[in-house]
Amino acid sequence: MKRPSTLPRGFTLIEITMVLFIVAILLGGLLPVISGQIERQRVAETRKQLDEIQQALMGFAIMNGRLPCPTTQTDPSNPNYGMEDANCPTGTPTTDGYLPWKTLGVSEIDAWGIKRTLSTDAWKGYWRYRTDRDFSKSSSLITLTTGGTFSSCPTSTKDCLVVKDNAGNTLTSSSERPIAILYSTGPNLTADGQNASYQANGATSPGATYQSDVPSTGFDDITIWLSRPQLFNRLVAAGKLP
Repeated sequence: MKRPSTLPRGFTLIEITMVLFIVAILLGGLLPVISGQIERQRVAETRKQLDEIQQALMGFAIMNGRLPCPTTQTDPSNPNYGMEDANCPTGTPTTDGYLPWKTLGVSEIDAWGIKRTLSTDAWKGYWRYRTDRDFSKSSSLITLTTGGTFSSCPTSTKDCLVVKDNAGNTLTSSSERPIAILYSTGPNLTADGQNASYQANGATSPGATYQSDVPSTGFDDITIWLSRPQLFNRLVAAGKLP
């Protein structure tokens, strides 16, 4: 008499296919959730980095009596890559450039950035930076911080920086315009809105206009700025001003 087989029966191809189909459905539902969480983490990380850079800018100003110039060195193998330029422009207002991250000792790129290895590489995720020329001049910071002529803008000798929201409303005071602009180009790695079309000459009315707001269609930059009162308070706290 033949004994019945005691070996366990394996899965059929149909059963395996059904299991894989169910797993694929579950993963498909989880991927958008995971992707959204990753993006929120990157936004939070970038905002934290921007806050740290803002503090580093004020610390630099306390030590040097001025704000740093942007960096323009494009060759990653050059020792001055990531360092501020020796001198900011003196004849015309400064232009939109890149943050001198090595000079400040801060992160090179934002949470979406890709570090450059060749001089031909694109600047993906590098911090964009612009300063009022008068505040990057040596030994002029304390006078400008406490003086009463800063509000006279526009003039031919000043960088008039303005920040607006997505609807075009001005976010900055006409009497206390930003003295430095700093922004991340966000997930799309491209300057959007007013940040892409700022006026190169900040002395023209209404000034060099930048944009800061919640993400929207066609705009995902994260923009902050440094005001004269902010810097004034730090100088007082550091004992640089009475």
